[in-house]
Amino acid sequence: MERLSDNYYVEKTRLGESDCFAPLLERYSAQVFSLIIKIVGNREDAEELTQDVFVKAFHSLSSFREDCSFSTWIYRIAYNMAVSSTRRKKMEIMPIDENLISGFPDEPDGMLSGTVDSEERLVHLELALKQLTPEERAMIMFFYKDDKSMEEIAIITGLTETNVKTKIFRIRKKLFVLMKMMEQK
Repeated sequence: MERLSDNYYVEKTRLGESDCFAPLLERYSAQVFSLIIKIVGNREDAEELTQDVFVKAFHSLSSFREDCSFSTWIYRIAYNMAVSSTRRKKMEIMPIDENLISGFPDEPDGMLSGTVDSEERLVHLELALKQLTPEERAMIMFFYKDDKSMEEIAIITGLTETNVKTKIFRIRKKLFVLMKMMEQK
């Protein structure tokens, strides 16, 4: 079966053929759910928010400009809705003193000591990721897990590309500090 472009389905839906939105839902629902669950951390909330994202996208198709891909546009809606949801719930995050972060090296990659095996390091990474704010966790996952470019992350988050680079750098440093603290326990 021929795979038609996202823009084809968007245009058909805009013209009143609402059934043409279904292929977009099928194409992106798993990715949107994956993004949302990374931010909210709760399956039921993520399922509900995923539905809400597609309802909002369907009703907002008239505002979709083709200056970015449909996937980037729907990711931005999902990101904003998930972050808003977590802000309303005010998740508790372990605060880290900014002075502690600034005292560590600028390039944290590969700087964890060799005293911890890689399996334990992965456990520390998972725990450290849970200590990030939802926005931080989403940004780092966009970059490392989803292989999004800085430009794509900027579009999704509504930040400048320079701001994204700075934030990802700081998030990496924060992860390093958190993992280092766990390693020393």
